Amino acid sequence: MSIAKPTRIEALEPTPVWRFFAGIAAVPRPSKHEQRIRAHVRQTAEQLGFAVREDRTGNLAIDVPATSGYEKAPRIILQGHLDMVCEKNAGTQFDFDREPIRPVIDQDEKTGALIVRADGTTLGADNGVGVAMALAAASSPDVVHGPLEILCTIDEEMGMTGAGQLEPGFVRGQRLLNLDSEDDTVVYIGCAGGGDVTLTWELDTQPLAANLEIGRVAVSGLRGGHSGGDIHENRGNAVKVLVRTLQAAGVTGLQVASVAGGSKRNALARESSAIVAGPAGTLAALKKVAAEIRDAVIREFAEPAAVIVVEPVGRDQAARALSVGDSQRLLWALTALPHGVLEMHPKVTGLVQTSNNVAIIASEPAGNGSKLRVVVGCLSRSSVAGRLAATREQIAAVGRLAGAAVELGHAYPGWEPNIDSPLLGVCRRVYEQLFNEAPRVTAIHAGLECGIIGQRLGDIDMISFGPRIHGAHSPDEHVYVASVQKSYRYLTAVLGELARGPA
Repeated sequence: MSIAKPTRIEALEPTPVWRFFAGIAAVPRPSKHEQRIRAHVRQTAEQLGFAVREDRTGNLAIDVPATSGYEKAPRIILQGHLDMVCEKNAGTQFDFDREPIRPVIDQDEKTGALIVRADGTTLGADNGVGVAMALAAASSPDVVHGPLEILCTIDEEMGMTGAGQLEPGFVRGQRLLNLDSEDDTVVYIGCAGGGDVTLTWELDTQPLAANLEIGRVAVSGLRGGHSGGDIHENRGNAVKVLVRTLQAAGVTGLQVASVAGGSKRNALARESSAIVAGPAGTLAALKKVAAEIRDAVIREFAEPAAVIVVEPVGRDQAARALSVGDSQRLLWALTALPHGVLEMHPKVTGLVQTSNNVAIIASEPAGNGSKLRVVVGCLSRSSVAGRLAATREQIAAVGRLAGAAVELGHAYPGWEPNIDSPLLGVCRRVYEQLFNEAPRVTAIHAGLECGIIGQRLGDIDMISFGPRIHGAHSPDEHVYVASVQKSYRYLTAVLGELARGPA
């Protein structure tokens, strides 16, 4: 059923939240380039009369005085991150370093529910809405709260390095509400840890023979999504689909000239492509298997919009390529890399314990054009430190066997659940009072900053919750308006309960 939609997100309820989010969305904020959003949030907070501190890394702490009469209540930290995943559809012209996000008020195709999405790009509701809710709660005169610290971290999406460099004492609260979750029926009390692995090959190239066919194979139309939050849905991975096509029976003598796919370690690859060469009949064989594999991808991964295109290209696109042998060894290695859910948690029903995302592949000429450098980036996750280490070593072993240089990169700890958390007791009780049902209390396979914050700041009681966001880390990202209303109501009620009595 069609419903009347406001034309500007600032007109949505709760208006303080959407007003702050509109301001955040207007500021470019890719990971590792948060200077402008830091300045915006600082200026916003100072205009509200709040003191702002910034550490050497660029994290912000906003000090918010208590509501009059509640000065002795426990100090509460409201925490979110300033950066966003920058993904766009292939046909979308957009510069994340310069342009504001273009929010669109729309309706969910299945339910008709009011949503906010972006025009062809990620929205940045992850975690812009969380930061907006914190600012709204801190500045609204009708919200009762004790002393607050709003902790805004940087670079969460590219390795959580902001949280990883927090200095003890930067914030003083002993109870933290993380506002970076994406399901309004859940209170999270734990998360997986994660770690990067990078494989790099520098392989000799050779001039292509004059009689070879040259073509481009491209995969597109996959759903993509969050490599932690959506990994259990068995969505397609464009890198693995591309390799499956190039490795299919009937395709022989292939030489790889270039390959690319994915863009972020924490996003499932939606698109990929390769330029390849082969003997007469190669492109016809590739077209045949591409049609078969597309049908299989639709069936196996529920990817109805999947597309695999094979088209000829000119020799100006590929003067040199890997040998047949090196091409085959590279494709074997990519086939062997694990992707998706690897283990389910033995004690928590439905929770992924361990996974890996074959996230990125890129290539470029090296050695004055005589070599091809191929780089593959993976992000592994696990709620068990030993299983995370074992998965990363498995990926490293595949790389070493195939002659790659291996880098075990940035890693971060998980967040150990505390079912006896006093803060959890308050949050559970408030949820039941507001919504007449119990929240689902569980851990999440995605990475949250809570584990790192706990490691950096010491003994701190933490809970995570937030509004319903669908398709985070992909251009399909959208947030449900009613869920923002629900989550903000919940946040303000929790703050009121904490101000009125001890946790």
